[in-house]
Amino acid sequence: MPHAARPTQLSPSRAGDFKQCPLLYRFRAVDRLPEPPSKAQVQGTLVHSVLERLYELDAGRRTPRQALAMIEPEWAKLQASGEYAELFDGLDDESAWLRNVRRLVETYFAMEDPQRLQPHRTECLVTTTLDDGTSLKGFIDRADVNPDGLVRLVDYKTGKRPPDRFADKALFQMKFYALVWWRTRGTVPTLLRLMYLGDGQMLDYSPDQRELEGFEKTLKALWSVMREAIATGEFRPQKSKLCGWCAHQAICPEFGGEPPAYPLPTVLPGLAMPVDPQPETEPMRDTPPT
Repeated sequence: MPHAARPTQLSPSRAGDFKQCPLLYRFRAVDRLPEPPSKAQVQGTLVHSVLERLYELDAGRRTPRQALAMIEPEWAKLQASGEYAELFDGLDDESAWLRNVRRLVETYFAMEDPQRLQPHRTECLVTTTLDDGTSLKGFIDRADVNPDGLVRLVDYKTGKRPPDRFADKALFQMKFYALVWWRTRGTVPTLLRLMYLGDGQMLDYSPDQRELEGFEKTLKALWSVMREAIATGEFRPQKSKLCGWCAHQAICPEFGGEPPAYPLPTVLPGLAMPVDPQPETEPMRDTPPT
């Protein structure tokens, strides 16, 4: 069994896991059970890598042709680990998948002109600790700051824009980033933008300080519940339509399985929370649709 961990930080992805299914959170963040990568997840990782590399170039070189030329080298880097050897059913399957990657990159250029942008940061790690000890961590795809100091936080999605009724769920991640940005830099971001390359649509939102203060309370309450589950091992399964994408049905009680024995934490003297000996890593980009 992979090394069990005692999570000590809250990230948007892990918060989403716990809200979706506490037992899924345990499997991913505590037990760290392996999950086979999906084509959609690897596609998201590859597209994000290409767009990150794109902004390492001088503005005049950020062209569709240059970006498309980056796909094969970036894909070769990902393949070097051998992790994706079983991802495709053959060369034709892989070729069709790569064509869709190219389409997503081309769609990006239809949505904005990277030659006119000079991001403040890309793949920006943001961390902070709230006044109650809640530790937050996330990676922002891109942070733009204009000469007047106005901030726009941008996240790329390779899926399609969700219906408006799911907008709050989609924006949870962006509000998380906005809160950390505000707490560490003292500025409330002017705009939060989700760019959906699957259909070329955007989801924009402008938060205010009062809203972020309320969101902070929500995260504190969520982490309190999560800490209790981590300490006791009580992670209840929560069945939903998303179970169809779960890699752990064989050990889920909702499907007749049995989870591995929970490794109760060892609390070190003087610490209220057990120590996580390994930093939590972010999952692959773009999880199954909601």
